Amino acid sequence: ILVNIMNKPYHRVFAEFEGNIDIQTTQGSGDVKYHLGASGTHETKSGNKIDIELLPNPSHLEAVNPVVEGAARAHQDRYDGELPEEKIIPVLMHGDAAFAGQGVVAETLNMSQLDGYRTGGTIHIIINNQIGFTTLPGDGRSTEYASDLAKMILAPIFHVNGDSPEAAVHAVKMAMAYRQQFKKDVIIDLICYRKHGHNEGDEPAFTQPGMYKEIKEHLSVRDIYTEWLVKKGEFTEAETKEIFDEFDQLLNAAFEDAKNAPTSDVTEDLFHRKETKQSNRKAIPDTSVSVDRVKDIATKINTVPMDFDANPKLLRQLAKRNEAVQKNEKKIDWGFAEALAIGSLLTDGYPVRLTGQDVERGTFSHRHAILHGTDTDLGQHYIPLNTLSEDQAGFYPHNSLLSEFAALGFEFGYSAANLDQLVIWEAQFGDFANGAQIIIDQFISASEAKWGQRSAVIMNLPHGYEGQGPEHSSARLERFLQLCAEDNMQVMNLTTPAQYFHMLRKQVLQEDKKPLILMTPKSLLRHPMATSNTEDLASGRFMPFISDNKNDAKRLVICSGKVYYDLVNFANEHNIQDVAIARLEQFYPFPDQDIADYLNSLPNLVQVVWCQEEPKNMGAWTFVAPRFMEVLPNGVKFTYSGRAASASPATGQKRIHDAEQAKLLEAALKG
Repeated sequence: ILVNIMNKPYHRVFAEFEGNIDIQTTQGSGDVKYHLGASGTHETKSGNKIDIELLPNPSHLEAVNPVVEGAARAHQDRYDGELPEEKIIPVLMHGDAAFAGQGVVAETLNMSQLDGYRTGGTIHIIINNQIGFTTLPGDGRSTEYASDLAKMILAPIFHVNGDSPEAAVHAVKMAMAYRQQFKKDVIIDLICYRKHGHNEGDEPAFTQPGMYKEIKEHLSVRDIYTEWLVKKGEFTEAETKEIFDEFDQLLNAAFEDAKNAPTSDVTEDLFHRKETKQSNRKAIPDTSVSVDRVKDIATKINTVPMDFDANPKLLRQLAKRNEAVQKNEKKIDWGFAEALAIGSLLTDGYPVRLTGQDVERGTFSHRHAILHGTDTDLGQHYIPLNTLSEDQAGFYPHNSLLSEFAALGFEFGYSAANLDQLVIWEAQFGDFANGAQIIIDQFISASEAKWGQRSAVIMNLPHGYEGQGPEHSSARLERFLQLCAEDNMQVMNLTTPAQYFHMLRKQVLQEDKKPLILMTPKSLLRHPMATSNTEDLASGRFMPFISDNKNDAKRLVICSGKVYYDLVNFANEHNIQDVAIARLEQFYPFPDQDIADYLNSLPNLVQVVWCQEEPKNMGAWTFVAPRFMEVLPNGVKFTYSGRAASASPATGQKRIHDAEQAKLLEAALKG
């Protein structure tokens, strides 16, 4: 594929196998050769040129499928010409065992005709070598054909003899014609065989002796096709031999070039890489917006047309929201701040895509990005954020299918193909992202280091302990923090709507594009203390660390997210006035300089307490502890306040939750 389709020179392929690479130009960890992406141009016989992108992919079979679909949709959405779905086509190549066995295949197929995810049809090619490593079809699927899964979307399936190149070409032409006409997926099941086993060192005869006895005696595709062409009189045997000899010479010459290619020594100290310090990072961009602009956006997104049959309750909510902005009242909540941030980006010319389960309304009924008329016969819906101005960018909110793996992979691919767009995937509850762990591990945290593939996708993960049980409390913050290194992504837990507003703008405006993991609130969505005013949005900025103004405090409690308001309420109820409470809003990149400056400004400081709601083996404790120790002033004690280590993220009993919460708050503030 690399050589014959992407036009990668033979000598470069051989050089990579010989290990002849320039270490100084290699970014991050790199990856094995067959995982790397490539781009090229294919010129047809008629002289037309087709741009081709081969996306990098990990060994997690089929995980790249939704990434390809997302990238294709991003290219289609920004295509200037007519018929973008006909001009930009996703092609997926599968293994037979993987197509039948990997659940993400079904998730991706299910996306194919959904408004938020359609790409005008995908060409699927199953390289069906009838074996999954050492597993035969009888042990790998419960259906007759590997392709039977595609029957779920009634896709046409062409079973093709891999020994017949012309039959394969004919099948591809039919598949393309169908796809272009009907804008639906097509499957080509290319039935062939694997000649040498799973890899260079494998001996397939150990486990499939019968099959490999037949394969050993079977003529290769080249020999079968050559014999047929000679019989037809297209070539003589001498001519075919001349063609093959010429090709062998070409390969040998390229191989010699590769062996003689210069390479560089590994001089970098690979085992002592240091975390980039805050002072060395690029400055946070200016995310302020004029008061007049905020007021104008607020008026427009809270006004509906006269002929729109809006829900009366929703109209009252919209009126209150607009009034809060116009009067500079501290009543701007999380959902409203998000809408204002998105509105400001749209009017700046940046498109916004928001997807996930229930995102149109918001899982907690806090967003209402799409308004629905009460007269069901009319089927009215209205998107206020798309009515700001004639030349604004587009806002695209889509409720997703009930998928995490494919849904997140799609948004990663979409963002990677369009870095200047705000792309948000929101989980219904934070821990639901568990279903997308392969995308998180293989793509979001490591794609830049492995493949140089950047993305700026945001993961919104509802997180916070409200006594709702294990599955509705934790977004598994600790897992994301464990993946942080080399400034590969951003991880945050914000406490105010203004912080969210400036974070969203920063994500688009900042020069260095990185994925962002956000622990989003649940109870704070309507918490009377978790509000902001117009000035906070207009003239504020994003703050990775928020200090307290009690400069004479001996005890400092540092926390993150919802527990901050629990601590403040506990301190007020018990008249605790000599303890400062600071907030770590951004875990990674760790704001070491901001924290060090603040700690050194407290002359009476004796003790710093890290307070968290999560169990000790979860949350941020194991991540922040060594980093705080590095910036702690001499003689200051550092301790932990939170739940004990636990196998489960949270208790399922509300009374036990309340008792645990009260205990950790008291320990943090009273010792």
